[in-house]
Order: sequence, then C-alpha cells, then structure tokens
Amino acid sequence: MTTLSTRETTIDLDALRAVEQRVLWLSTAIVDHANRVRPNPGGMKVGGHQASSASITSIMTALWFEHLRPQDRVSVKPHASPVLHAIEFLLGQLDEEHLTTLRSFGGLQSYPSRTKDPVPADYSTGSVGIGATAPIWGALSRRYVGGHFAEQPLGRQYSLVGDAELDEGACWEAILDPMVANLGEIVWIVDFNRQSLDRVVPVLGADRLRALFTAAGWQVITVKYGAELEELFTRPGGDALRDRIDTMTNPEYQRLLRHTPDRLRALLPGDGPDAGRIAALLAGLDDAHLAGALRSLGGHDHNALRTAFSEIDDTRPTVIIAYTVKGHGLPTAGHPQNHSALLTEAQFGELATRCGMSASQPWQRFEPGSQEDLLCRSAARRLRRDAVPLAEPPAVPTDLGRTPAGTATTQSALGRTLLDLNRVAPEAGARVVTVSPDVSSSTNLGGWVNKVGIWSTTEGVDWFADDAETILHWRERPTGRHIELGIAETNLVGLLGELGATWSRWGRPLLPIGVLYDPFVTRALEPWSFGLYAGGQSILVGTPSGVTLAPEGGAHQSITTPSIGIEQPGCTTWEPAFAVDTEWCLLAALGRLGRPDGSSAYLRLSTRPVDQTLAAVPTDPAARERRRRQVVAGGYALRRAADEPAATIVTMGALVPEALQAADRADALGLSTDVLCLTSPDLLFRALQARRGRGDAPTWILDTLFPADRAAPLVTVLDGHPHTLAFLGGVTGRGSVHLGVSGFGQSGDLDSVYRAHGIDTDSIVSAVLDVTGRA
Repeated sequence: MTTLSTRETTIDLDALRAVEQRVLWLSTAIVDHANRVRPNPGGMKVGGHQASSASITSIMTALWFEHLRPQDRVSVKPHASPVLHAIEFLLGQLDEEHLTTLRSFGGLQSYPSRTKDPVPADYSTGSVGIGATAPIWGALSRRYVGGHFAEQPLGRQYSLVGDAELDEGACWEAILDPMVANLGEIVWIVDFNRQSLDRVVPVLGADRLRALFTAAGWQVITVKYGAELEELFTRPGGDALRDRIDTMTNPEYQRLLRHTPDRLRALLPGDGPDAGRIAALLAGLDDAHLAGALRSLGGHDHNALRTAFSEIDDTRPTVIIAYTVKGHGLPTAGHPQNHSALLTEAQFGELATRCGMSASQPWQRFEPGSQEDLLCRSAARRLRRDAVPLAEPPAVPTDLGRTPAGTATTQSALGRTLLDLNRVAPEAGARVVTVSPDVSSSTNLGGWVNKVGIWSTTEGVDWFADDAETILHWRERPTGRHIELGIAETNLVGLLGELGATWSRWGRPLLPIGVLYDPFVTRALEPWSFGLYAGGQSILVGTPSGVTLAPEGGAHQSITTPSIGIEQPGCTTWEPAFAVDTEWCLLAALGRLGRPDGSSAYLRLSTRPVDQTLAAVPTDPAARERRRRQVVAGGYALRRAADEPAATIVTMGALVPEALQAADRADALGLSTDVLCLTSPDLLFRALQARRGRGDAPTWILDTLFPADRAAPLVTVLDGHPHTLAFLGGVTGRGSVHLGVSGFGQSGDLDSVYRAHGIDTDSIVSAVLDVTGRA
C-alpha cells in the first residue's frame, strides 16, 4: 500500500485514488442524469460538462481530501461544478436528493453559486475571468477587515482556472495590479488541458504563461509529467521521448491520445533522428502501459500534486500550472469536441462497470468503515467551519442637516457628504471604504482621501508632503480607507464586490463605494453585476456623466447608463440634481448595505455647476423631511402651476435648469406647466409595476408626483437615452414626448451640445407645444 505524508496524518494513496474515481463517476452521473434520465418536456438541451469536470477531478480530489483547511477558500472553475457537488456529497454536506437536480429550477446551479446552491460555494463563478480573480479581491478584503476591525484567519485563496480562461483580459488586469504582488495567500491552479470550447489550442503556451506570471512577481510551479512518464524518461531512449513530447504541438499530442496502441507505436516516435531510440523504448511496453504512460500527466498524479503544494511560497502569489487531459478517465478523453459531449448510454454503462458502480443506482457513498469512508469522514471533520455570526451594520443618518447655497455639482457633493458623515456619525463613517481606478482627484474625492488616507498593508512615505503645490496628499498606511487601483474598471468592481461581501463572509459589514467615470460603467457592468449576484452589496458612483461632459467629446459621453440602472437587478439607481439630493440618496444607499435584506446602489453624478437655490429646499423641519422622503423614493414636484397644468415637464440630473427655463417660457405662452424633478426612474418604474399588480414596491410616490387632478401631457427630458423615462407616458395616459440623447456626441460648449441633441431649452419648449397641440 502506498501512502502520502501530510502535516496532520498519513493519507492512504490507494484510498485517495479510489475517492478520485468515485468523484469522477458521480460528477459524470450528475450530468448524465440531468440530460438522459430526468424528464425534459420542453426538449431543450440541458447541458453540462463531463470532460471539463474529468479534467480537474484529480486536482480537486487532492485539494479537498488532503490539503484544504477550514480557513481556505476556493473558486472553482465554472464547468467543474459537478465535481464540487460530488465532493460535497461524499463529505456529507449535500444530500442525495440534490444530485438529480443539476440545472433544474431550484436545484443545483449550472455553475458554483454562493447564493443559490444548497451548499454555498466559496465564490460564485460562471463569468469567465471574474470567478478566477475573485479570490484576489477576497484576500484584499480580508486584509482590510483584519487591519481595521478584527483579525481574520489567514487562509489560502485558491482559484481553479481552466487554461482557456486565461485568454480573458480580466485575469491579467488583476494579476498585474501592483497591490497583488504581496498577497502570499493567493494560489492559482491552472487546469492546463490545452483545449478550449471548440478546439485544441494550437500554440504551446506554458512557457509564455510562466514568463507572464514570473514578470508579475508570482511564484510559478509546473506539474507536467506523472510517475509513469517520468519513469520511462529514465530508461534508454527516455531522453529522446521527453524531447519528442515536449516539442510536439498540442493537436498532435491530443490526436495521439485517440489512436490504437498499434498506431501509437508507429506515430509516437516521429521521424526525427531519435525515432529509432523511441521506437525501441516503446517496443518494451505492453499496450496498457503504453496508453497509460501517454496519459500520465502531472495534474493527474497525486505524488506530483503533493510535491507542488509543498513548494508553495506563502510570501507571494503562486500559480501551479498542472498539465491535464480534458476528459481524463472518460472515453471522450482528448477529443477536440469533447467540451459539451455526453457519454452515450453504452459508454456510461462501461464507465459504471470500470468504477464498480451501477448505472441505475449511481448515488453511492463508500462502505462504512472502509479506508475510503474514513478518508471522507476525516476530510469532513477537517473542513468543518463554524457559522459566521452576522453583525448589524452601524446606523446611517438620513439627513446631515446641510442646505447648500451658491453653485455646486452633484459630483463635489459626494466627497462633501462622506466628510460630513465621518464627522456626524463616526461609527458609520469608519465603515466607509472608497475605491477608484486612478481617478480620485478628477472625481472630487481629493478632500476625502486627504482626510482618511490611502489603505496599504504597510506604512508608505509621502514624498510630496512638504510640497505646497501638492493638493492631493498620498499618505499610505494600514489605517487608510481609500483603495486606489490601476486604471482597470474590472478590478475596481471585482474588489467592490468582495468588500461588499464581508458582512456575510466574515460577519464584518463594510460600506464600500466605488467611483469611476460614468462612460466606463458599461465596461465595469458585467463584473459588478456578477458581484451583486454573488451577494456583494456596494455603491457604484458614475461621474461625470452624459453629454454634459461636453469638452471631453463623444467617446466620453455616456448615453445608456440611466436605463442600465433601471435594468440592473439587486440595485437601486439614483440621479440627483442638487447637492442635498445627492446627500440624501447616498445616505439612503449606505443604509441598505451590509445586511441580509440589503441591496446595492448606482449613483449617476455630474460636473455641471447648478444654482442650488433652484432646489427650493423647505426650511420647515417637517416639510424638509417630506422632501427628503420624496427624493429617496424617486422624485418630487419642483414647481407646481397655480392652476391646472397644460403640460408636465419631467426631468432629472443636470437638465433641471433647462426644464425650469422652459417652464417659464411655456407659462409666458399661456401654457401652465408643472416641473417634476426625478431622482430615481428605477424606483418609479417599480412603483408603476406594483400599481399594476406586478411587484410589491410602494406606490405612494406616483400619487404624489402625478395626482389625478393634475394629469396632463408629459414632456420628459434627461441627459441620457430618451427611452429611460418613456414608461412614464403610461402613468397619466395623456400623451407624451420624450427627449434625450440617442446618438454619439462630439466635443463642444454645453449650449451647442445640448442643442445638437435636442435637450436644450428651445427643444423642451417646442415639445411642450407639440404635446399640448398648440400651433
């Protein structure tokens, strides 16, 4: 009997291999049942990834049954979810009834999910590159929480990554960020099977990957060959065989896996000068030894994997490049189109026989008391985690009492509100952490950054501290509360998602705010959305926004972001017009973070200076609170005509001055006009849906904004796509015209740009005339 020694005990290697075989069987059966056994009335393909699962079965078996500790966390490559569930079943964490529910409604999710699977995954995966990088941001979040509140157990953060996933730029944006180089708890294991979805990857990429990771400061460990091949390499002609395999292309190697032993003996030697030596070496092997040796790669060899784990340097990130065969142990092994291939009924039956299982009764744990059963029980005890007690986040005030005067921008109100919160409610302020991708100064966070400092794991030197011309002071220290990343929005929202998950992961709620240019929200949207799906609660601030950013030109003018905010699940969007509105919306958003029933927020802010007296904030405390409630709920009446209105102008954000000017001119034309200032079309749409019985949102804000006795034709106008507010036409049923931006812009002064897009005062007046039928 062969054994592997670990720090804690002696692992029975034969038992470990038997567990691996059972994991392979179960993961294959989970997919088979979903596609061949479970009734499928609709006839739609269910799918699943038997070959992708088989590729990484050895690695995951080694991790869970030998190496992982309870403080470690693992991000599992998306297509290996059946392997994860098979392991959970063998550990006693997942009941048998769930194994038949892969990709069924309410069942096991297609990809590991932290919020929807019966056994919550450590990290949700499924979006290529995002799940892989999540442990990096999880490690940073753990360090931040530990440095500011209570030290957390220092466990490794593993990412199990398919080699094709490394084509995704999000991986390299994260790997290359300067903050990552000192995260010694990060371990990536690359399932290097050299296949993508459609083909065998033609280029030998391992050397390139090693160079890239090394240049980024990572430790690189390569696990290429298993024991059988390594032993052959020591025989006469073995050096030639190694050179032959090392230098052949990926497709040639994969094709050799599919040949009969006779063809393999003819083709493997090649036609080089050492072909005879290789042929002589192969002649001494029987068919089974030859076929097994060619498949003997390090990613399937437990001794090789254990050696790799023992070499991990915990002072810097590590990547283990583990060579594997896609579909290892299955009849589809190595086939270029095996990615989504299903075993035939006959092949599945043959696999059952080889694994000592029954195709009709596939869900079997090990015999109680057997070595395999003892190994599973030991691993389950070792990996047991205590439940995390959830802490209530500190109360966030709803109003800081400030009434801005003069001119101000909603962008500048962001930093001002954070400073005031820090002063008025220090417990809540201490939970605020801001993140930006190298745009702190240009998004008006400078005052906040100067006050709270830059977070760093070590104290840094501010070399410009004595420079009188330096406005933004870069004080790096472990107590800092602003995190500055490189110019990569994907990194920003990846970190934001993990900072927003600390409430559930470690019971330490944070109030994370990410600030980026609004035009780049679309670039960051998919990973941020995935963070929301995974349970991260945060605030994303897009600023400056719209064509109001006129001098920056069309490439930097956001058009679709207002409607994106409406459409994003798990999130409330606000676009305030005034500084006090910004304060109230931001405080409301902060108050919803870090709790089981919490949610995220997106604020769209502007750099346009606006006369703050236009807000007409009531001075009476009760009236002020009434206004605040309306602002947070979605909008308020900025101006009501003295008599029944002929039209209602509905606007939001930077275009409030134009709306008010248009109302004045309409009044002069004999058209009494109401002006409504919306702060959240998102909340208004929910209210409208609820009024129609399609949701449970409060509807009172609709009655406040659109009372029946003031129903009038609508003109909506915003610095964004006009369809954002088009749903409001159904509130009154009196006809509507919708103004906004529907084409790419260009540089120019504000008046010219507004005029070009038809959102200037003249255009609004013209729309009022049109909607009222005035000649």
